[in-house]
Amino acid sequence: DANSIRPGDVINSYSGKTIEVIDTDAEGRLVLADAINYTIKAFNPDQIIDLATLTGSSIGTLGYSAAAMFSDNDDMKDALSDIGYEAHERVWPLPLFDDFKSDLHSDIADVRNYSGKPIAGAITAAKFLEVFAEDHPAWLHLDIAGVAYSDSSYAKMKSATGYGVRLLTEYIKSIIE
Repeated sequence: DANSIRPGDVINSYSGKTIEVIDTDAEGRLVLADAINYTIKAFNPDQIIDLATLTGSSIGTLGYSAAAMFSDNDDMKDALSDIGYEAHERVWPLPLFDDFKSDLHSDIADVRNYSGKPIAGAITAAKFLEVFAEDHPAWLHLDIAGVAYSDSSYAKMKSATGYGVRLLTEYIKSIIE
């Protein structure tokens, strides 16, 4: 289609930042970036937790045993780690090192949607989202690619696990109590 996004295109995000599209297959993070930014601007939440089957890289790092967790908020990370073990929906923290910021540098836009490097894909995807969280003090991203689908004796093929429902329910209960 002549109107489809192509590598090298620059698009506008909800935040007003421009994004250079490097990989058209990394489209989910574009939508999620807008959703995160919209949530901040429209609702000013105390905390934001997003879940997405964002990268195969998280599977390469953690397999099918835990979701990759990214945040600069240690209280949220610690609470979700503890609750994850109790709820049997484990998470594992990965870093948001500023070393990876330059991997998303663009000469023609505010940020690139993909580093193009064969390393640290889950980290650079989270760093991309962090740009649109705009320094929110309590933003946390869970890459659930490895835990969102599983084999089941009840299904003929891999099916959705519902990962995150127990984790977030128990987390919200812990905040309310």
